[in-house]
Amino acid sequence: MIKNYFKIAWRNLIKNKAHSFINILGLSVGLACSLLILLWVQNELSMDNFHKNGNRLYTVYERQYYDHKIVGQYNVPGQLSDELKKQIPEIQFASNEAWPSWNTFQLGDKIIKFQGNAAGADYFQMFSYPFLQGDVKTALNSPSGIAISRKMANAFFGSPQAAIGKTIRYENNKNFTVTGVYENPPNISTEKADYFINWYTFLEEHTWAKDWGNNGPSCYIMLRADANPASVERKLTHFLDNLNKGQKKGTFTEELGMLKYSSVYLHGKFTDGKIDGGRIEYVRLFSIVAIFILLIACINFMNLTTARSVKRAREIGVRKVVGALRGSLIKQFIGESLMLTSIAVIIALLLVVLLLPLFNSITLKQIELPFNQPFFWLNLVALTLITGFIAGSYPALFLSSFNPIKVLKGTLKLQWGAIIFRKGLVIFQFVLSIVLILGTIVISRQINYIQSKNLGFDRGNLVYIPISGDLKTKYNVFKTEALKMPGIEDVSRVSDDPTDIENTTGGVNWTGKDPNLNIEFTQAVVSYDFIRTMKLKIAQGRDYSKEFATDSVGYILNEAALKRVGYKNPIGQPFILWGHKGTIIGIVKDFHFMSLHEQIRPLVFHLDEEHIYGSILIRTQPGKTKQALAGLESLCKEMNPNFPFNYNFADDEYLKLYQNEQVIGKLSNAFAFLAIFISCLGLLGLAMFTAEQRFKEIGIRKVLGASVGSLFTLLSSEFLVLVFISLLIASPLAWLGMSKWLENFAYHAPIQWWMFVLAALVALLITLITVSFQAVKAALINPVKSLRSE
Repeated sequence: MIKNYFKIAWRNLIKNKAHSFINILGLSVGLACSLLILLWVQNELSMDNFHKNGNRLYTVYERQYYDHKIVGQYNVPGQLSDELKKQIPEIQFASNEAWPSWNTFQLGDKIIKFQGNAAGADYFQMFSYPFLQGDVKTALNSPSGIAISRKMANAFFGSPQAAIGKTIRYENNKNFTVTGVYENPPNISTEKADYFINWYTFLEEHTWAKDWGNNGPSCYIMLRADANPASVERKLTHFLDNLNKGQKKGTFTEELGMLKYSSVYLHGKFTDGKIDGGRIEYVRLFSIVAIFILLIACINFMNLTTARSVKRAREIGVRKVVGALRGSLIKQFIGESLMLTSIAVIIALLLVVLLLPLFNSITLKQIELPFNQPFFWLNLVALTLITGFIAGSYPALFLSSFNPIKVLKGTLKLQWGAIIFRKGLVIFQFVLSIVLILGTIVISRQINYIQSKNLGFDRGNLVYIPISGDLKTKYNVFKTEALKMPGIEDVSRVSDDPTDIENTTGGVNWTGKDPNLNIEFTQAVVSYDFIRTMKLKIAQGRDYSKEFATDSVGYILNEAALKRVGYKNPIGQPFILWGHKGTIIGIVKDFHFMSLHEQIRPLVFHLDEEHIYGSILIRTQPGKTKQALAGLESLCKEMNPNFPFNYNFADDEYLKLYQNEQVIGKLSNAFAFLAIFISCLGLLGLAMFTAEQRFKEIGIRKVLGASVGSLFTLLSSEFLVLVFISLLIASPLAWLGMSKWLENFAYHAPIQWWMFVLAALVALLITLITVSFQAVKAALINPVKSLRSE
């Protein structure tokens, strides 16, 4: 019996080639899209989930209550891990960790930059980075020890075995002994460090991190197997009360909390001090998109199969007359659906294999098809069965319900309920497609807004050179020589890249400040000519100048800071930063020094020509950047020979802040296009069937004098009405969804009426193009042929 069902299914497949091709192609594209999205979602959910003790690993975060608001962050004091381990017995291991930084290493003639970090002695006992050489318990015990990755060991020593115990020079000022070699972090690790140095070495170099009032590092804890996480979190809440007394005054208070380490990657956003979203929002969004696209493909199958029901009516009637039960007919049609779906899955897998390299380049991932994992095949079988049953359920129930007497008498007519249901499916399909189109328009608009936004400074022709090696002490010589070179307009330096200044402090004071008020200011160290190099606009006062010796205790504020300070005539007024008394010498107009996700914060600049961290800023002359970079490279090799020449463009660094949005934008464009493509396949199939069903009617109309234009309107108007209804439903849904997405940005492009008009025009144009070929073909056919047809 089953063999007979497959024979019939195969014969129908071959007999109706166009119908079968459209059905299989639509399902294949839908399944391929869904598989790609699901692979991406699976990769996102698996990030940092490979650690053996992952269920006991937590990241500590901090909530700060001040200035009538609550701020959450994963940055904590630099000595927190040691104190937690001492005072909370449920904590087995604890480690602070700094932030990733690129540093220069040298061995003989080899000089290479690697990205690394600093961490506590417990670090490798907490996290599962397999050791190839050395002992995880002692690798980070010594201030002179360094643990390196297999990649770094191979680069300098040829192998992990040859690296252990050897000495390597760090930043040309310190020697480290290799105490351990660990396996390269896997692709699903957010930690990409190629080396780790001892935490106390970091603290000696960054003494500010010893202060309980300063935050910056991360802190990880690993609970004992029998520990109660809720109990530990209660102990964490007010842990800082007795440690940070100097900062606890007025309305300022701090609390600690903890979150599973594996959850931090997806939950990076805080709202009112509570963890609230992050990348998890995109995971949810694209999971829904995958379901939408699969539904669109399944709806195609339902529509095309039920639309061709009349063609199989007699077959069903004969089967029922000779004794076929409805249950057996349902099994037959579900079986046909599963066979088509299985073919579509095979084609979808081939498409995924072909598209995966491009998909990885867009998403910045290294996703592979897990063919060697049984779980993958089980999921694929489940997806095939679910898709097959969803796609085939309604056609099976519909076709098996035909009355054999009406069918064999040739009086079968589709009921209004069936017709309305089919049209409802088309509407639902286009609602999903139009929502994706509108979403794509809004996302693209916001990305263009980000790229073209006037930040308040000129980021074009602005180059950053990281300060390293001898440039720390030879900056003034470097600046003098660089300004003599062709193509260079201005030179200055700053402690943080101007597109991402994040150092904040509450250590500010001024005349008339409420002693109970604690306001967070962002601060940056600059040198002479910073304002001019950045092309910032001075609202009041002036820039730093060597003509004024007192500028060493002068401060420049932005307008947001002036608003908080409240001075009416700020120039010359007293201002204190970290106890250093000075005066305000200038006010700059507000500019964006962080992502557009954030409101412009109060900012204060202070002058320090001896500051050794940060970047040198180079303003090149338009059209002469290449010439300027060549001269700068020669100068750096001469003045800083033990360090490779590195630079970044301000434009590129700014766009890196929106890497997620750019990826989402590209994916949205691709999946919206494919959703429309699948919907159009369904429309094409329905247009073919409609023209076929009205073959004689068209012939009669032509004999009676109907024009090609009127026949085209007759055949296409039905579909245009459906698309118009879809637009009415989709527009408010898209507006609600995209308004929610735009809430992630403090500054964003508004949702405007023309976006809905554009989406409507696109949908209507695509519909007309899709059905026009079949409609015109039917309208142009010789009426004699149609009237003679059976």
